[in-house]
Amino acid sequence: MKVSALALILMAAAPFAAATEIAVSYSPEFTEKLEKDYGLREGEVLSSRVERDLTRQLQRRGVDVSRIEVTILDARPSRPTFKQAGDQPGLDMFRSVSTGGMKLKAVAFDASGAPIGDLEYRWFENDITNAGLTTWQDAGRASDRFARRFVQSLN
Repeated sequence: MKVSALALILMAAAPFAAATEIAVSYSPEFTEKLEKDYGLREGEVLSSRVERDLTRQLQRRGVDVSRIEVTILDARPSRPTFKQAGDQPGLDMFRSVSTGGMKLKAVAFDASGAPIGDLEYRWFENDITNAGLTTWQDAGRASDRFARRFVQSLN
């Protein structure tokens, strides 16, 4: 009986066992912004968010792709990053706000390496009164919307 229950659990988890490889990179222009303005650590924050959003949407919709290559083309924070606050003492980490967002491009590949879908997506907040409460909240919103549209386009 215990063996049957374990087998059922493993079979139920099988569709999610084949994890999609998600590679997130940055455009040369955005890499320069990270180095000069935002700080390299901020790129890791954004990459993690994009990867997490894509993984969640792939699992939610049951879409099976072998690999996804994402490029962050541009991003703007809703609040100053640590590097910006350190470089510009006049910025206030809590009271300085901006309209943030992100522009991304992605290509999905099947197991043979053939492209099966792509999407370029851009979303930036346009109303300062709706600016995010955290440094990358608007960019996170863009990442979530991007992941939903991209995975939906793969169905």
